[in-house]
Amino acid sequence: MDLDLLMDRAWPALERVELDGWTLRHAEGVTKRANSVLVTGMPADLGGALETTEAFYACRGLPAVFSIGARAADLDAVLEERGYRVVDPVHSMVARTPLGAPAHEVRVESAPWQGWLESWWAVDGRYGDGLEAAAKICAGVPAWYAAVEEDGVALAVGRGVPQGDTLGVYCMATLPRARRRGLARSVLRALVRHAGSATAYLVVTAANEAASAFYRGEGFEIHGGYHYRVR
Repeated sequence: MDLDLLMDRAWPALERVELDGWTLRHAEGVTKRANSVLVTGMPADLGGALETTEAFYACRGLPAVFSIGARAADLDAVLEERGYRVVDPVHSMVARTPLGAPAHEVRVESAPWQGWLESWWAVDGRYGDGLEAAAKICAGVPAWYAAVEEDGVALAVGRGVPQGDTLGVYCMATLPRARRRGLARSVLRALVRHAGSATAYLVVTAANEAASAFYRGEGFEIHGGYHYRVR
């Protein structure tokens, strides 16, 4: 399971430029994954590729960011010497499905509705007015959108991307006033059941120990990880 490639396909950048083993990704600054370099090989002219990459992001008003997964291990030390710092270590987690049954009624649709988007952005809107770009990223591939709703409000949401025999789980978010009620668990289980995939994967920041514990309780185990290098 090549999680780097699965995640790249499930959260597609709006602009992509291929550069001799690297993919320069840009999506109006919304999320590091969609605005970073995916590394699948080492360019023949490493110095030239670095200069091209830094210019690519600079002209778009963004810092140069590299996603450092297993394929980018050889690049990590080079970037450190060049002044890139490590940010946002992330765990990749994988589970064999199915999980248990949802304890709540969960709405599942093939496209995000306005209430889904608003609730997700209320929790995960770290990018200011970037909701429009985020919605375009979501729409870039077929996916399912799930929510537990009360009085027309999506209290907990999630996104599932079918990818062959696995399901990518993204955009898990619960409004603060609705937490500790098991709503996220129901959303996760509903997505997995709806997909019927043999496995599911997701990512969680290494610092978010509570989320990691929750996902372990649902059968997810750490499968690897990555971090970003930013300058």
